[in-house]
Amino acid sequence: MDEKTLYTVGRQLIPEFDSLLKKRYRILQAIHAAGPIGRRSLADLLQVSERDVRNETTLLQEQQLIEIQQRGMICTKQGHIILEQLKSHYYELSGLAKKEQQLAEKLGIEKVIIIPGAFSQQAAKILLGKEIARLVTRLALPNSNIALTGGSSVAAAVPYLHATPTLSSATFIAARGGMGEEMTLQANVLVAQFAEACKAKYKTLFLPEFLSEQAYVAMKAEPSVQEMIRLYEEVNIVLHGIGTAQEMAEKRGSTDKDKELLEERGAVGEAFGYYFNEDGEIVHQIRTICIQPEHVRMSENVLAIAGGAQKAQAIVAYFKQAAQHTIFITDEEAAQAIL
Repeated sequence: MDEKTLYTVGRQLIPEFDSLLKKRYRILQAIHAAGPIGRRSLADLLQVSERDVRNETTLLQEQQLIEIQQRGMICTKQGHIILEQLKSHYYELSGLAKKEQQLAEKLGIEKVIIIPGAFSQQAAKILLGKEIARLVTRLALPNSNIALTGGSSVAAAVPYLHATPTLSSATFIAARGGMGEEMTLQANVLVAQFAEACKAKYKTLFLPEFLSEQAYVAMKAEPSVQEMIRLYEEVNIVLHGIGTAQEMAEKRGSTDKDKELLEERGAVGEAFGYYFNEDGEIVHQIRTICIQPEHVRMSENVLAIAGGAQKAQAIVAYFKQAAQHTIFITDEEAAQAIL
């Protein structure tokens, strides 16, 4: 009896097999991502009952897939092996693999990666950060120029980056200047954090987003700004988010008049200082110095990140004009809303 036939017979004998596999995989995955972690914290992380967590982790411990230490539970080496071996099967079983393919076809891009859960949940945020770090590490070449926009999704990767011979030779570049008053998630701060984690170099762009026409012309002529524009033309990896028009207008502290203008023009999303409507057409542009869409399309690798059902319309609109070789990382919530 081959493996596939054995699995089919097993499911007939144990009808609850699929649901048990999905549940235990998610628990083991969360322990691997967040460990050391206590049972109560794990229950909160996965939004399940503490009793359920206690029962399942007892079984996982008996199978030597996790170890319970004083600081909390951690995934063992055998547990990590099991996660890797079952990953593709879990994605098939949970329908995520099919959704990834459907979403890539719908958006007309190279690849989609769906993170289980929702980015608003800590467990999914950890998995998102690890996935971004894995991709950046895999795609980087010696002396790569890696451009970053700001945002919490991009920031999620920082704890999981580490120095490698390739990443240590990279230069992390701020893809945009300052935006609003929140400093911790801005591109200038994140490039420094990425570079520190990877023992690499970085370049910042300390310019406000709202520039008068006179200031814009003057600043573009500055040697430091000219250097940044030259670097944008030589970027190898672009890592960016996608925002809703309303969200980004709020973050920028836009006036009521500007918000009304965006609404009148049917703006639904924003990326790189450009607001676009549901057809992907640019309807408004911030006068600022930042990486341009043509620079993104020229880059060998583009990683776009956005999640949450509220961003579904903005995501669909953005990809009507986006680079087809983009790898899009999203969550189940957004994928379901789009599909």
